[in-house]
Amino acid sequence: MDSKDKQIIRTLQRDGRMTNQDLANAVNLSPSPCLRRVRNLETKGIIQGYSADVDPAAYGLSITVFVRIKLERHNQADVQIFEKRVRLIDEVLECHVMTGAMDYQLRVLVPDLEAYENFIRNCIHPIGGIASIDTSFVYGTVKKTAVFPARL
Repeated sequence: MDSKDKQIIRTLQRDGRMTNQDLANAVNLSPSPCLRRVRNLETKGIIQGYSADVDPAAYGLSITVFVRIKLERHNQADVQIFEKRVRLIDEVLECHVMTGAMDYQLRVLVPDLEAYENFIRNCIHPIGGIASIDTSFVYGTVKKTAVFPARL
């Protein structure tokens, strides 16, 4: 992947609905080579798809929660069970394996505090093998972007 491919990616991250002509103009290419590059990035799996950026509150999911989880045991079976179950929970938008005191960090969207309580009681606790759960509620967002940094 060269600098032109990275320029194409950053431009599409800003507006994934732009036409190939507009993209080509934005990155200073003619339309055919631009389209070839985009198709190549898609074929290689570098561009994995396109989606709409939706306001969670307008959708009815006004509470964002970061949930940090520590497992009791770190054997292969317990880790696989936890990760398999988390992948099936709709409220979990992201699950990251972490270094440090906690093993996982989840980004969770729920409509209200009652829904969060139900999420913990009915989705997380039944997984089992969890030593601790630490929760942080988001009350504001300073920056949110899907555009990768330009400086590497």
